[in-house]
Amino acid sequence: MSVKHTRDVPAQEVAAGKKTTIQVLISSQEGPHFAMRRFVMEAGGGIPRHTNTVEHEQYVLRGRARIGIGDRVYEVRPGDVVFIPEGVPHWYENIGDEPFEFLCVVPNKEDRVTMLDEASSSC
Repeated sequence: MSVKHTRDVPAQEVAAGKKTTIQVLISSQEGPHFAMRRFVMEAGGGIPRHTNTVEHEQYVLRGRARIGIGDRVYEVRPGDVVFIPEGVPHWYENIGDEPFEFLCVVPNKEDRVTMLDEASSSC
């Protein structure tokens, strides 16, 4: 069991992203079943189209973004909840003037990320 503040968790650049950082708030070593991550995407930032081998459960904290999931595109804002099934192509694009911030919970399983044709992405 642990309690910590987000300011005490180092942020790292998302390698494939643009103007995007990730903080691992609860790691697979801390939580037996799930990891919790916080993403912050600055204005003009995004993550290109890709797939993961694990599902994503996400909660939008602030900002606005366009998210492509499969063949659909959604505009999300604070309070929205997003579910991305494993293996489904998805991408993110901050469409606001402020940072887009969300929590992402994933199961503690091996996650292979496959980057897809960036020409198909809005990022």
